[in-house]
Amino acid sequence: MAELITVARPYAEAVFRLGKESGKLDQWSEVLAKLGLIADDATARQVASNPRYSAAQVQQLLVELLGAGVTDEVKNFVALILENDRFTALPVIRDLYESYKAAEAGEVEAQIESAFPLDAAQVDALKTSLAQHFNRKVAATTSTNADLIGGVKVTVGDVVIDASIAGKLSELATSLKS
Repeated sequence: MAELITVARPYAEAVFRLGKESGKLDQWSEVLAKLGLIADDATARQVASNPRYSAAQVQQLLVELLGAGVTDEVKNFVALILENDRFTALPVIRDLYESYKAAEAGEVEAQIESAFPLDAAQVDALKTSLAQHFNRKVAATTSTNADLIGGVKVTVGDVVIDASIAGKLSELATSLKS
C-alpha cells in the first residue's frame, strides 16, 4: 500500500491543482470516484492489464463507462494513467484527492477502530477531541476490530493514535525486549 501511495500522490496532487485552478473540484471528485470504482473491479483490472487491448482501446472503454460529458482534461488524465500503467493506483489517487479536497475545506478524515461498537455520543466525543487536537473539522468513519481487545485506534492521514489495549501490550512487549 505504501508503494501505491507513493505512485499515486503526484497524480492526485496534479488533479487537485487542476481542479482547484479550474474551479471543478466536485466534478473531479465524481470522475475519480467512478474511475476508482471501475479500477476496484477485478474484471476491469484484467481488461486493463490484458496485452490484447491497446491503451487507446482501454481508454475508450473507460471514457464510455464514465458517461456523457467527459472533458478533454479527463480523457487526457485517463490516457496518462494508462500510458504509465497506473490503472491499479486509481482508487488510491481517488482517496488522496479526497483527502486534499477535505484539507482545503479545513476538514480531516479520521478512521476510528474500536474493539466494540461505539455509540453516537462516544463518536461525537472523539470527533470533538480530534477537532481540538488537529484544529480542523473532523469527519469520522468507524469500524470494529476485536483484535484491539479494548480502547480505540484512530488514523488521521499519516498520524496514528493507538489507545488500544493491544497497542499498549505491544509497547510493553517492546520495552521488555530492550
